[in-house]
Amino acid sequence: MFFDELNLNDNILDALYDMRFDECTPIQEACIPAILNKKDILGVAQTGTGKTAAYLLPVLSLLDNGGYPKDKINCIIMSPTRELAQQIDQAMQGFSYYLQEVSSVAVYGGNDGNRYDQEIKSLKLGADVIIATPGRFISHLSLGNIDTSGVSFFILDEADRMLDMGFYDDIMTIAKELPPHCQNIMFSATMPPKIETLARTILKNPETIKLAVSKPAEKIKQSAYVCYEPQKLKIVTSLFNADNLQRVIIFSGKKDKVKDINKALLSKKINSGAMHSDLSQAERDEVMFKFKAGQIDVLVATDIVSRGIDIDDIRMVINYDVPHDVEDYIHRIGRTARADRDGKAITLVSDEDMFYFQQIEQFLEKTIDKTPNPDNIGEGPEYKKVQKFARKKGVKSRNSSGKASFKQRHYKETKNQQHDKNATNTHHSKKKSNENKRPKGSHKPVNRHNKLTEASENTPKKQ
Repeated sequence: MFFDELNLNDNILDALYDMRFDECTPIQEACIPAILNKKDILGVAQTGTGKTAAYLLPVLSLLDNGGYPKDKINCIIMSPTRELAQQIDQAMQGFSYYLQEVSSVAVYGGNDGNRYDQEIKSLKLGADVIIATPGRFISHLSLGNIDTSGVSFFILDEADRMLDMGFYDDIMTIAKELPPHCQNIMFSATMPPKIETLARTILKNPETIKLAVSKPAEKIKQSAYVCYEPQKLKIVTSLFNADNLQRVIIFSGKKDKVKDINKALLSKKINSGAMHSDLSQAERDEVMFKFKAGQIDVLVATDIVSRGIDIDDIRMVINYDVPHDVEDYIHRIGRTARADRDGKAITLVSDEDMFYFQQIEQFLEKTIDKTPNPDNIGEGPEYKKVQKFARKKGVKSRNSSGKASFKQRHYKETKNQQHDKNATNTHHSKKKSNENKRPKGSHKPVNRHNKLTEASENTPKKQ
């Protein structure tokens, strides 16, 4: 289906035409009409399906049509991380290019005092759309900087991640401040019981839209090393010694491990940089800028930070540890083999990782090739079927991020782009001349039919 078949207003369609997008993704085709019809939405879709546009386009269209307070906050979008907030903010700038009256501000932690003062000013002026992390929003709310009386749209993006990070109470605090008429929209990559509970609490007669977990692109060559934990770093360094690897991302689920890996790589004269939550926003932006510019060859990152990594020319992904959730594995390795390129995904599987890796193989319905360890490293443990994941006595079955393990979760149907500069102050659109506008009455404005996904949202900046 094409965008101009979905009752979006002309200003939104003009922006999409300029960005060379005309054909919807399935999540957009399902969500946009429902949101335009003022229905609450529970969307279950993974990253890369176009979910950001699925809620931004109809909300911006409704705001631009008028009938909403001009001096109040009309829409709140909650994001679990600064990186995703930045990504949404960038998409917002592109989609709202022709909207004269719609403004937005991104609100998140990790900035200096000047940035905080700018946020306060924008909030006081009544930016139409606030894109915020829960902690920062609660801070402004408690200080009286936010008036929620005019809010018509409340959107939770990656709601499962927010709950994993302990933001349930913050979400409920915010929800209780909203007017009863507020339209609530929730997107989650998975549907564990806690998300179902949150949906029942916040959403009113929602329309549930689910997309099944997609499998990795066939262009990704997947392989694994079966090794003991102390052998992992030696295997990683051997990969770099054997080949002059560039454009590589190494993922680990723990920020302390990310720091250790990066330190070890630097000691081996490997040009690497680390991305984790202990860095300030300015430091994270600098690392990402250097990686995108090719000044850093290897990026070592945590899973949460990886949600904001959206670069097309990644040649290899290394999983230093095995994610406990299939969608995390798919999201990690999906950073490579993009834009019609080939890519490799290598996973280091210790004896403690075997259960989770076998669950991934089971979901993928394939056996991932096991590469023998380098001769100078020694053999690893035998890769054998783990019938039951044995927990240590007294240890709850929770993984390092605090969320339920793979085996506990229910997988009926489940589930970037980061820009590398600080989110700017309130964005006001200026009307552009008509010379480059979309030809009216045509739903085929370009020769190719590009689908609008998070991976495609490399939106132009306003002039």
